[in-house]
Amino acid sequence: MSTAKERLLDAAERLVAERGIEVSSRDIAAAAGQRNNSAVQYHFGSRDALHEAVIRRRQVPLEARRRELLDALAESGRLHDVHGLVDALVRPMTELLASGPTHYARFLEQVRRHPVLSTPVAIDADWAASQEVMHRLGRDGVRRGQALATTLFALLADAERDGHSPDPDDLVAMLVGLLAARVSESAQIAR
Repeated sequence: MSTAKERLLDAAERLVAERGIEVSSRDIAAAAGQRNNSAVQYHFGSRDALHEAVIRRRQVPLEARRRELLDALAESGRLHDVHGLVDALVRPMTELLASGPTHYARFLEQVRRHPVLSTPVAIDADWAASQEVMHRLGRDGVRRGQALATTLFALLADAERDGHSPDPDDLVAMLVGLLAARVSESAQIAR
C-alpha cells in the first residue's frame, strides 16, 4: 500500500504531464484520494516543492544509473566519446520508460522551462551526472544543451504518450546527429 505522500507524488506526476504545470494543488490532492485540500502543503510545503519532490524521486535513481555509465566510459578511456556521453544521458530514461507505465517524460516536458528546473536549488547533486555529460559535450555550450534537452524530452514524451519505450540506440544516433550538425553562418551571426 502506498503512503499518502507517494500517492501525491504519483498524482502530481500524472496531472502535470496531462494538464501542465499550473494544475492546482486541490486537483492533485483529489486525484491522490486525499480529502484534505491542503494535503500538498502539509506533506511538501508548496506546489513547487511537490514538483521538486517528483523530480528528485525519479532523478536520484536515473542519475545513479548515469554515473554507472559514465564510470564505465572512464574505465574504457572513452569519457570524450560523444556517442557514449549521449548514451549515458539517454539510456536511463529509456530504461525507465521500458520498466512500466510512467508519466515522467511528459512531466519533464511540461516543467522544462519552469523555475522548478532552472533554479540552482533544483540543479544540484541530483543532476550531477547529467551536468557532467553536458559539460563534457561542451561545444556551443548552453545553446546546444538546450536543443539537446528539448529534443530528448519531446522524443521521450511522445514515446511515453504512445505507450512504448523508444530504442535507445536510435535516440542516441539522432541526438549525436543534432550535436554534430554544423551551425549555419546566419545562426552564428545571430548569437
